[in-house]
Amino acid sequence: MGVAELDNLVSDFARFYVLTILYEGPTHGYGILSKFKKRVGRSISPGFIYPFLQELEEMGFVTYKTEAVGEKEKKMYELTDEGRVLCNRLFKRFAALVSTAIEPGLDICAHCGCTLYEGGYTEVVEGVERVFCCVHCAGAYKRDKGIAR
Repeated sequence: MGVAELDNLVSDFARFYVLTILYEGPTHGYGILSKFKKRVGRSISPGFIYPFLQELEEMGFVTYKTEAVGEKEKKMYELTDEGRVLCNRLFKRFAALVSTAIEPGLDICAHCGCTLYEGGYTEVVEGVERVFCCVHCAGAYKRDKGIAR
């Protein structure tokens, strides 16, 4: 992957993340910059944020109100109903991507079938190492199979 492709990828992530910040509620441009840096650990420039906000406004996804802050005026940006619909669609797509990415690393309890995101209880049953959500499911599994403790 070249530098230009990586820059585009990061730029697309930044746009997505800006939308998540707006989804949380109204904020001003500096608030977006601050939250982004705090949460992602990387700065983005105002030269990226403000044109993107303007683009979102032109597409009808964002509106703003001007508020007085001291002697200055700040624009408080907020998603429109259409912007919220867009975010929900993007979040569902992103959730499916994340689910696909983490699914191979997940374990399923051999007894109850619940998904284990981390941890679990492992026990060798009839020579096979099995993963359970807890010791109680391991015991129930062995009882169901008629295996003596």
